[in-house]
Amino acid sequence: MNTFETSEDAIIWRGDGETLVVQAWGRDSLRVRSTRSGEVLDTDFALLEPEPVEVQITVDGEVATLVNGAITVVLRAWGGWDWQTEYDVFGCSVEFRDASGRVLLRELGSGGALKLIAREFRPLSGGAHRLRAAFEPPAGEKLYGMGQYQQDILDIKGSTFELAHRNSQASVPFVLSSAGYGFLWHNPAIGSATFAANRTEWIAESTRQLDYWITAGDTPAKISAAYANATGHAPVMPDYGLGYWQCKLRYWNQEQLLEVAREHKRRGLPLDVIVADFFHWPKMGDFRFEEEFWPDPAAMVRELQEMGVELMVSVWPQVSVQSENFAAFKKDNLLVRTERGHGVQMSFQGPSMFVDATNPLAREQVWEVIKRNYHDLGIKLFWLDEAEPEYGVYDFDNYRYHAGPNVEVGNVYPQAFSRMFYEGQKAAGQDEIVNLVRCAWAGSQRYGALVWSGDIHSDWADFRRQITAGIHMGVAGIPWFTTDIGGFGGGNIEDPGFRELLVRWFQFAAFCPVMRMHGDRQPSERVTAADGSPRNNSGAPNELWSFGEEVYEILVRYVRLREALRPYTRRLMDQAHTDGQPVMRGVFHEFPSDAVCWDLADQYMFGPDVLVAPVVDPHATSRRVYLPEGASWTELRTGTAHEGGQWLAVDAPIDVIPVFVKNGALPELIGTI
Repeated sequence: MNTFETSEDAIIWRGDGETLVVQAWGRDSLRVRSTRSGEVLDTDFALLEPEPVEVQITVDGEVATLVNGAITVVLRAWGGWDWQTEYDVFGCSVEFRDASGRVLLRELGSGGALKLIAREFRPLSGGAHRLRAAFEPPAGEKLYGMGQYQQDILDIKGSTFELAHRNSQASVPFVLSSAGYGFLWHNPAIGSATFAANRTEWIAESTRQLDYWITAGDTPAKISAAYANATGHAPVMPDYGLGYWQCKLRYWNQEQLLEVAREHKRRGLPLDVIVADFFHWPKMGDFRFEEEFWPDPAAMVRELQEMGVELMVSVWPQVSVQSENFAAFKKDNLLVRTERGHGVQMSFQGPSMFVDATNPLAREQVWEVIKRNYHDLGIKLFWLDEAEPEYGVYDFDNYRYHAGPNVEVGNVYPQAFSRMFYEGQKAAGQDEIVNLVRCAWAGSQRYGALVWSGDIHSDWADFRRQITAGIHMGVAGIPWFTTDIGGFGGGNIEDPGFRELLVRWFQFAAFCPVMRMHGDRQPSERVTAADGSPRNNSGAPNELWSFGEEVYEILVRYVRLREALRPYTRRLMDQAHTDGQPVMRGVFHEFPSDAVCWDLADQYMFGPDVLVAPVVDPHATSRRVYLPEGASWTELRTGTAHEGGQWLAVDAPIDVIPVFVKNGALPELIGTI
C-alpha cells in the first residue's frame, strides 16, 4: 500500500475520508487543496492557470517532499491504532520551508494527547463544511495585507479579520510575512482570519474544500511579483488615470458638470476626468441618464473630450422594483435571491435588489444595457459603486448567487462586478480600461479595478487610516488605490477645521496611485424635477476654488505637482502592470533589511524613489520622518540632502507635505513643494 501518489508536479495523500493535494502552482509557489467529499475541485475563483515548472519530488516511506525553486513542502503521514477510539486512524501534516531549509509555516501539530486538528471539517447540510485551517507561525514574524480594513495598524500580527465585504471594508485574503512567504486563502466564503502569536487560523463558514496558495521570497518585491503572476496583473493604466479627477456628490445636471470642466480650462488647471455621480438615472437599475437633467449626453461627452477630459459615470448594481428593467431581470434570474423573508435587499431611495454579477448571463445582459446607454455615447470609465454589495442588513447567510450561497462564495462578488464591465468593454473594442470600484477581492486587479476606500468620514482619524489602507491594498495585489479627498461625509466647506483637513488630504492624494476629489459636502442643495417631485440632494461645491483663496492657491500647487509627476507615475503604473509591484508601498517593501521600516504606519513609498510623510494631525506644522538606511535622501521642498538611517524633525507648514527623493532621483521636482 503506497502512502502517497505523485504526478509530475503534485503529491496526493488519502486517508480517513480526506484527499489532500499539494501541487506546484507557479515558480516558488504551491497550491494546497483538501476535501472530505471526493476529489478536489479545480476552482478558479482567483488563481490563474500557472506556467509549468520543474519540481523535485521525493517519497521516503511516510515522508514526501516537493521542491519548487525557493519553496519546499514536507508531508509527513502517520497512521495506526488509536487507543481512545479503538480503531486505526490516519493523518498527514504539512510543513513549508525556504531554500535554506528554514521553516516558513507549518500546520498546527496534534499536541499529543490534545488531539488538535489542523484541517478541521465540520459537516453542514448539502455537502458543505465549516472549515478551520490552523498553522504554527514563525516566531517574531510581522504581517501585512488582507486588503482594506478601517484601522491604522500596519503590522497586523495579533489582529483578527472578518472575511466579508462591507462599505469601506474590502477583504482580500492575502498576507505577506516578514519571515519570507506570501499566503492566499483561495476561498471566497464568509469567514474569519486570526493572526495570533501562538496560532494562525483561517475559517470558512461554508465551503466545499480547503484551498490556499503559498509562495516563498526573500524580499517583499519577489513575493508581490509571484502573487501577481498567480492571480493576474493590473492592465496598462490609461494616461487619463495619471492626472487629476474632479468629483462631488453630485453634479445633478449636464450644464452644471460641463461648466465645472470649462472653469478648469478657463483657469488653466489640469483635469483628466470628471464624474457624473449616482441618481443621474430615472430609477435605480434603468442604467441611463434622466432626460430632464441630461438632455444630450452624447454632446456632453464630445465637448468634454474636446477639452481633453473623460467622463466617468456611476453605475450601481441595484435594480429598483420600479425600474423598467426589473421584471425582465427578475424573470431571467439575473438578480440576487433572498433566501428568506422579503426579497428587498436595499432600500436607499426606494426598494431594490442586486444584479447577480456571478451569473455569466447577468454580466452579459446587464452590460448590453450599459453599452447601449453609456458606452456607445463614448463613455469609457465607470464608477462601480455598492460593489460589496452593500446589503441593507449584512445577513450574509440570507442571500444566494448563481455561483452558490453567499456564505459560501459571497466574497467573489466585487471581482465579478468588475469583470462584467472589463469583459464588456474589451468586447466593445476598448483597449485601455480603468474602472473605479468600491470593493475588491483577489484577482480584481486583472479586471482594471481602481479601488477606493468607501464612505469614510471627514475626520483626522479616518485620514490616518487611509495610509495603512493603501499600503495593505498594495500588498494584497491591488495596486490601483484612491480615496475621497477630504473624506466622504461630514465636511462643511466654510469650516476652517475642515479646510485644514482637506489641504492635508489633498497633499497626500497627490502621491496616491490616483488623485481624485470627492465628497458629500455641507450644506447640501435640494434638487427637484420640473413636476415638483424630489431628486437626491446635491452636496455643496467641491471644486478647487470652493474653499477660499488661501486654500485654492495650495490646491493648485499640488494639482500642478501631480501633473509634473506624470512621467514618474507612468513608470510606476508600468511596474504594476509588468512586474506586479504596488504603486503605494510600505517603506519595508523597498528597505526590508532596515528593521525600522517594518513599523512605519504614517509614511510610505510612492514607487521606489519617493518617500511621503503626510501630516496627519490637526494644527501640526512639523513632524518626525524616518529616512531608511542604505540611501541618501533629498528633501523635495529645500533640496537639502540627508543620509539614511536617521529620524528627522521636518518643518511642515500648512502648504507643505514632507517628501524626500532617493539618491538624487527626480531633480526636476526639487523646490516644487
